[in-house]
This record gives sequence, C-alpha cells and structure tokens, in this order.
Amino acid sequence: SMHNRSTPQPCTSMCTVMPPKRHVWRQPAYALRIAWAGALALWCAAVAAGEAPAQALQTLARAHAPAQASPAAGADPPPQVESAELAGGMQADVHAVVASPFEQVRHALDNPDNWCAMMLLHINNRRCRLVDGTGGAPTLVLGVVRRYDMPADQAFELPMAYTVVSNSADYLAVRLHSVDGPLGTSNHHVLLEATGVAPGRTFLHLRYGYDHSMLAKVATQAYLATFGSHKVGFTVTGKAPDGKPAYIDGLRALVERNAMRYFFTVAAYLEALDRPPGERAERRRRAWYAMTQRYPRQLHEIDLPTYLALKQVDSEAMGAR
Repeated sequence: SMHNRSTPQPCTSMCTVMPPKRHVWRQPAYALRIAWAGALALWCAAVAAGEAPAQALQTLARAHAPAQASPAAGADPPPQVESAELAGGMQADVHAVVASPFEQVRHALDNPDNWCAMMLLHINNRRCRLVDGTGGAPTLVLGVVRRYDMPADQAFELPMAYTVVSNSADYLAVRLHSVDGPLGTSNHHVLLEATGVAPGRTFLHLRYGYDHSMLAKVATQAYLATFGSHKVGFTVTGKAPDGKPAYIDGLRALVERNAMRYFFTVAAYLEALDRPPGERAERRRRAWYAMTQRYPRQLHEIDLPTYLALKQVDSEAMGAR
C-alpha cells in the first residue's frame, strides 16, 4: 500500500474547488475569513511550489491553531468546517488535531479491516462488510438508512472502494469512493489525510462529498424546506434576532453535518485504541456519541441509551466485531 508521497491530488483538489471565501464556524465572521483565507492561501501556495502533501498539510496545521482561540489553556481548538455547493454536487472539509500519535493513527487507518468498525459508529450506518472489489481491491459495503429509526433491512448498500493514496513516515492519505449512490446521487467519497504535528498529536483533514442529479437536488431541497427545516450546519452566516449565531441551512448544512459525523467516527475510533481490546467497541460508541453531543443544535438525534442499544443490536446481527 506504499505510494509516492509526492502525489499532489489530495491537496490540489482543495485549492481548485474550495476557494477561501466561506465563513468558518465558531468565530467572528470577519476575523475567521481573514484567518482561514490566509491558511488556505499558504496551503495552496505550498502545493503550487511543489511541496509534498505532508508539508502542505503541516502548513495548514500550523495555521489551524491560531485560527481559533482554544476553549481552555493548552486545549486543542475544535474542528473547523468548510463547505461548498459545487457544480453538480456538495462537499465539506473538516480539520482538527486529535490526541493520538501519528504512528498509531497511521497503523490504524491504513488497514481496511478497521474501517467497518469506524463507519458503523455513524448513526445511519447499520451494516458493513469488507469484500474484494474490482481487481481484488478492498471494498467496504455499507448498509445505510436514510433515518436512524428505519429498520436495518431497509438500508441501501453503498460499496466504498478503499485506497491508500499515500503512506509514509510523516503523511497518510486514505480514500473511500463509490461510483454509484442511492436516490440520484453518485461519486460518494471520503478522503482522510493525517500528519503528525507534535508528540502525541496528529492533524486530520477529512473531506466528504457526493454528486447529485438535478432531480435529487430538488427532492432534497424540498425535504429540507419542510421536515428538515429545523436542521442547521456549522457555518455561521450572521446573527439571529436574539443575538446568537445564525447557522447555514439547506444543502450545505446537510453535507456539513454528515462530514462532522464521519470525522467523529475516525476520532472516536482513535480515542478508544488505548483501551484493552475487549473494551474498545463500547468506548468508541460512547466517545462518538459524546463528540456529537458537544453540538446538539446540529447533531443531536437520540439519547445515549437508545444509540448504544441500536449499535449493540447491529453488532449482534453482523456477529460481534
């Protein structure tokens, strides 16, 4: 799975399709626009200058810390979220530092056997199995329900081809990709990049996105305007009449929420690695739920006992993982 780490695709794609013109969550809009635009400009300049992906990602990591004030002295800043509506699709990026050594992250994430355990933490992912795909390449077949309370036998299957794009001593990039998707969607993809930034600390970048047909876009917009009208994302668009932050809604809110849920599947999996093997499944479920509940406005769906029971039933249905 070793590849040439000078492969520029993971970084250059952000420079071409994610212009630094969006607000970033949890900061005054003007200050963050300047900070984030500067960070992305540095990253893109590093890529354009021919830097390896690890160096380019470290450039972004250095800009991440001062871009947001830490909630407590010595604490890592919360995740930063960026989203965009592209021609024919949606895309969101999440960046954060996690308290895991890079070598531990690297060895955990460059093994496809571990990804089903990660993906199953997402509240809508009810089944997962690892199979040999095209040419023998590992493929995760996810069973995904549109809402967490739908029975697992109503899940649609989403085969995600697993590829280690790059794996070196200071950089890892893993991609999951599905050509086809449900309900008029396609090109579902998750890109995860990681690089060490300090002893016991790793900077993660996760990108999540998909393409949609015009019919699928209109149908989703109709749902979000009615049953999903109360749902918001993380991007701050201004102030509400009560003075509190006003958050983005609609399609960008949808892709931001899902990107954060997937980011937390990775973070929760990594957090549980220090536990004895027999305790890890329970620990990562509790960790994922706790991470999502830091942002109840965006991510709260059910209470903890219901979530744990749901995941236990799923685990037993597939055989203990």
